[in-house]
Amino acid sequence: MLITGHLDIGRVSADCLSIYNADNQTDENKSTYFVKFLNQPEKIILLKKKLNDFNASKSKEMKKVSLFDRRTDATCASQYFQFYSYLSQQQNMMQDFVRTSTYQTAMTANASVDFRDKVVLDVGAGSGILSFFAAHCGAKRVYAVEASNMAKFCENLVHANKLAGKIIVIAVDVIISEPMGYMLFNERMLESYVHARKFLAKKYLQPVLDAEGKPTDSYTNKALPRPGMMFPSVGHLYIAPFSDEALFLEQQAKANFWYQQHFHGMDLSSLREAAMQEYFNQPVVDSFDISICPAAPVKYPVDFRTIDESEFEEFSIDLQFNLLNCCTIHGLAFWFDVGFLGSKRQVWLSTSPTEQLTHWYQVRCLFTTPLFVQEDQVLSGMVRMRAHSRQSYDVDIELVIPGTTSKISNTIDLKNPHFRYTGYPTAPPPGSHSKSPTDAYVATNMGGQVSNEYINGLVGDSIDGGTQQEEVPNAAYWNHSVTNSVVGSATAMKAVVNSHKTSGSASVNQNTVHH
Repeated sequence: MLITGHLDIGRVSADCLSIYNADNQTDENKSTYFVKFLNQPEKIILLKKKLNDFNASKSKEMKKVSLFDRRTDATCASQYFQFYSYLSQQQNMMQDFVRTSTYQTAMTANASVDFRDKVVLDVGAGSGILSFFAAHCGAKRVYAVEASNMAKFCENLVHANKLAGKIIVIAVDVIISEPMGYMLFNERMLESYVHARKFLAKKYLQPVLDAEGKPTDSYTNKALPRPGMMFPSVGHLYIAPFSDEALFLEQQAKANFWYQQHFHGMDLSSLREAAMQEYFNQPVVDSFDISICPAAPVKYPVDFRTIDESEFEEFSIDLQFNLLNCCTIHGLAFWFDVGFLGSKRQVWLSTSPTEQLTHWYQVRCLFTTPLFVQEDQVLSGMVRMRAHSRQSYDVDIELVIPGTTSKISNTIDLKNPHFRYTGYPTAPPPGSHSKSPTDAYVATNMGGQVSNEYINGLVGDSIDGGTQQEEVPNAAYWNHSVTNSVVGSATAMKAVVNSHKTSGSASVNQNTVHH
């Protein structure tokens, strides 16, 4: 019989029982013991009753706590809230023009139906910027919930902007939040966002029916609000293979430091494999040119209005890619879009490499061994996300060429990223140009042509025989389907290659971002 916690079972003499430490744990909150009674049946009956009462009481208390709280290390949570209590980190997010303006547009475009005279809950309010938007959209009252010390600054801004009584820092009509981490799921704020659905007024909820058409017990947790009740409403995680020899060699070169056998007289080579594993287990947070992806991405949709909180604990995404060209696959690239499905208008926020840069950037996960693939081959695999107590995920990635023995895999610690971004525009991969980039730039941006000069006895323009058409920078297009890994449908996607803009990125890059 296992007993965890403190139980008062009355006075028991030492010769009636034996107690064994079952786990050798030093954490007083996690101690478990074996208790063996010696010829004391009445004590066993009493113990069982006490144990049942104890478990029932504990179960009742646990129901009041979110799954996120149960699965999160307290020290990690404390560090997380401390990080977001700094004004500099709030400033960094607020200065992300794409993020802030998209939220404002989505809310104001649906103000008359979804916000006017409504009670709004802002989960993880931070500076309170979304609460201010809700108030400006005519909300009757806004409850701004913030767990970090940023709450005092939020309240300061409320009073300074003469919104005391309209915004209260603590059954609502609308939930707003900015719960996305990089790769959408990092920091596991989505769980708190979904958990907050229990505060929605029941008049907006519809019971979920079972196979027999009867309401299930999960009325609150699985209920479906009408469109506009949660901003954002849905999220799409996109996954695509990529080829980037420079990034692969860069990570490998870091580990090569540990190849040295005479570093100040010390042999480091025994740690080289461990260093390789550490560097390649890091997700790389940066931006890249979309043309390094030789296949359309797989889409994994998440509906925040209906998903159960427990579904974030562990989930798998099946992958299948139709390769458009011959290349070497070095890893998988991730980005996300979120949709604000308002009653009057839908607005989308994208972190795609084809769109303007945001403070989320994109994420790439490397394999330690690259995989060479041929044009028109099919590449399959999976991504498995496993939540851990440090407010993030272990990410298992795997790719295989069906019908062959070619298979690569790796496990990524999403909590330990390598921030590689610079704030500069991403360059197209080597070999992307069919004509002189200098000639194309001068013709496009300087209103003229490069004057003809003799090069090794030939006139410059005659080198290509005069047959090449003028290259227009950033004009290549991706024209193929995006796979929906959940519903299995394919949607045509036409994504502009090399269309990255960096206006406004300077403010984004002022601080190190963990979001």
